Amino acid sequence: MHGFHDVFILILLLLAVSVTVIAIAKLLKQPDSIALVLVGLVLGMTQLPVLEDAERYITQSEIFQATIISLFLPILLGDATLKLPFHHLFSQKKTVLGLAFLGTFISSLSIGAATYFLLDLPLAVAFTFAALMSATDPISVLSIFKSLGVKQKMSTIMEGESLFNDGIAVVLFKIASIYLLTYIEMGWIGLGNGVFLFLKFAVGGALIGLLLGYLFSQVIRVFDDYPLEVAFSALLFFGSYFIAEHFHTSGVIAVVVGGFVFGDYGAKIGMSKETKTNLNTFWDSVTLIANALIFLMVGMEIRNIDFAGNWGYIAGAIIIVIVGRTIAVYLGTGWVKEISSKERLLINWGGLRGSLSIALALSLPMDFDGRDQVLLLTFSVVLFSLIIQGLTLKPLIKKLKLA
Repeated sequence: MHGFHDVFILILLLLAVSVTVIAIAKLLKQPDSIALVLVGLVLGMTQLPVLEDAERYITQSEIFQATIISLFLPILLGDATLKLPFHHLFSQKKTVLGLAFLGTFISSLSIGAATYFLLDLPLAVAFTFAALMSATDPISVLSIFKSLGVKQKMSTIMEGESLFNDGIAVVLFKIASIYLLTYIEMGWIGLGNGVFLFLKFAVGGALIGLLLGYLFSQVIRVFDDYPLEVAFSALLFFGSYFIAEHFHTSGVIAVVVGGFVFGDYGAKIGMSKETKTNLNTFWDSVTLIANALIFLMVGMEIRNIDFAGNWGYIAGAIIIVIVGRTIAVYLGTGWVKEISSKERLLINWGGLRGSLSIALALSLPMDFDGRDQVLLLTFSVVLFSLIIQGLTLKPLIKKLKLA
């Protein structure tokens, strides 16, 4: 790599490819995230020097990995909170809370324990992988739901679960990858420390998000100028993320809470119809670009993955994650009367893993013991999830008559 100029050209090249793929996928009425992953795979297997340069930079530069997390996460989360009206979320609160809170913990514990005992991975590696696998990614699912006309209720559940479980999964990921072994050595005191750290991350992040969301909602009351209000929304998303991270709390939870307050309370007291439309259009475009790059990179990561001799491992991990998801969905929502068995089945199979899992796995420090194993398993499960589960969702929805 030769400096900023080359990096810029590579990113532009990737962007050109990904936007073209999205355009073709939309013409063919197929989920663009799955198309991007497939094209990424083909590019990843193609021996082109310029692609090798791009891929090496993307997957092995710590600067770029930090950028993936710090730049893309606030964008994707902030946009999702603006798109999901709070009253829709509130109407499905039992299911969303059951899946996002109870389900995420059950999923993390069951996948972590099974990976440790059945795949014989070290404890910290097993639970780091489990935390990554507890974050769902509804992007492909929502586009399929939309194209088939699935009820609003199902989209709200999938998106609501993803927003909250992303926050929890990121906190669990940090605890597992950094503190787990230290806490286990401390016994019961360690368990107490772990619970305290989790609460500090989660509650601290929520409070920062609440405060900033309220402040920015008050600020936009003063102005009726949509370019400025769009700029304020960007400041809110990135500001809440970095301020929360600076105080060692959860940036993800801060963005989600701040975004909800801004998109609901802020919209009611300080946004004209024109501002709302322009705000959504702006973030739609930015999110399209962020997702395009992430999903293309997911596919290109295949160059770094050594599948040879690991097929048993990979198959085991895929089965463990599917079983873990099933246990989490049925235990997490078993008490909710408002969803039918068919809807539960769709929620289970629609819990795809995607960009967040890969971005977090790539963010593991190079000296993390077991980094290669985490990347191998995460990449393989995400690939299976997006391609096999993603492409079988349409037939499943039709079979269950939910569209």
